[in-house]
Amino acid sequence: MKRETKYLFAALVCCFALWGVLNNMTDNLVPAFQRIFTMDQSRAGLVQVAFYGAYAILAIFAAVLAEELSYRKGVLIGLGIYILGALLYIPACMAQSFDIYFVAIFIVAGGCSLLETTCNPYVLSLGERETAVRRLNFAQMFNPVGSITGILLAQQLILSHLNPATAEERAAMDPAVRGQIVHNELFWVCAPYIGLCAIAAAIWVFFLMARDDGAKGRSRPFARVFTAFAFSVVPLALLYPCIPFFNGILEGSGIWEGKGELLWVLAGLVGPFAYVLSVKDYRDMLRALLGTPRYWGGVIAQFFYVGVQIAAWTFLNVYCQKELGVTPATGAVYYLVAISIFTAARWLATFLMKYLTPAPLMAAFALGAILSCLGVMYLPTVKVFSAFGLDFSWNVVCLVTMSGFMSLMFPTIYGMALGDLDEKSVKLGASGLIMSILGGAVITPWMAGIIGSRGGSWCSLVPGFSTEWDPDLRLSQTSLRASFAVPAICFAVVLVYALVFMRRKQRAGK
Repeated sequence: MKRETKYLFAALVCCFALWGVLNNMTDNLVPAFQRIFTMDQSRAGLVQVAFYGAYAILAIFAAVLAEELSYRKGVLIGLGIYILGALLYIPACMAQSFDIYFVAIFIVAGGCSLLETTCNPYVLSLGERETAVRRLNFAQMFNPVGSITGILLAQQLILSHLNPATAEERAAMDPAVRGQIVHNELFWVCAPYIGLCAIAAAIWVFFLMARDDGAKGRSRPFARVFTAFAFSVVPLALLYPCIPFFNGILEGSGIWEGKGELLWVLAGLVGPFAYVLSVKDYRDMLRALLGTPRYWGGVIAQFFYVGVQIAAWTFLNVYCQKELGVTPATGAVYYLVAISIFTAARWLATFLMKYLTPAPLMAAFALGAILSCLGVMYLPTVKVFSAFGLDFSWNVVCLVTMSGFMSLMFPTIYGMALGDLDEKSVKLGASGLIMSILGGAVITPWMAGIIGSRGGSWCSLVPGFSTEWDPDLRLSQTSLRASFAVPAICFAVVLVYALVFMRRKQRAGK
């Protein structure tokens, strides 16, 4: 590998770590905003609607960007969008506005979506084809490193600076005093994002000065890129004022009530699909994809997998707070344990795939994840051992080991779904799998709605636990435990996908 190529590779590795930091730091914004803005879990869960909704809406634009322009330009645009969103955290802090944070998080995630779509093939294109897979595996090693860094940043800079005052105590405060407390808390929410913004700007300057890796050769690539961007963004901008109207539609719908932002995201998907249908090349690709059951089955499985990963990690901290009585900062340490298990299990699964085919292994992991969900729902909170200064009960053990069973699912579903596609359809097919990240924006509110309920059919699944309402966390032990029926359902979908296609010959994912 030439010296200049090595520098490019190192910069790309930094991008892998960057979106890992952002993904896992965002998960911790849910308990942070829930306390700062004294809102319920359902409203705070809209953070994930913004983050993973952006991934879904901009996935097709990212595919067009990769197809029509050079990888370097894709990285530049992705980093630029991230920097814009991160800077928007400053006025959000000054205005103490959750709505501005919602928009800022959406823009940040849009930049991550473009980066994640562009950087993977960029790494493959650097150097000899024989070592391409090794290069990509090496680069992906730094994504979980970024994830762990994101958890530590959230713990040390965001969660540790939350004022311990409860919702009732905040409501009784003088407005000026409460405003100063919120300003200080939001300052520490902004600090890591602005710091990462500086790092992203340095990487952006490097790619700006680097030699271009070449465009795709179309006569008017920028026209297609601009049109795809307009189809993705203009409907969103026009529909944003309609969120109160969407909330009116959902009024009285139970767990979906107040989720107007989710309907906004779903309506925003119309634009990208309209673009695909309006361009013959992409329309033909879409027709081929819809004619491949293993592909669209994989999109469905990926939707539920990403949804359960985000939802389970989002409420892991809350579960530990309620069941163990720990602070949000200590809850983040349990989250760190879960991510560490996830990382170790991914390495183990990769090793096992030398001897086992991916689908049966994923089926076994999915079954283990379902059993973990049942443990989280039904096992008592009785301390059985301590480690790393943390107390563990069997239900909390199930909670953190669930992450280990999730570890191989995303890349395995990804490989199985793309395995039979022709080369022309792969990029659009990959965007469909990225679009399925929308599951994080749908499953999280579903789970949050159950957590915030005071009764109902879901809570009847876990009789015998306390129904006393916690005014600070805005949940009961029963509603919290019952919500983990949702992850069990999601893992069951992954299990079915693995079993249905277990005997199909695979060219990817091995």
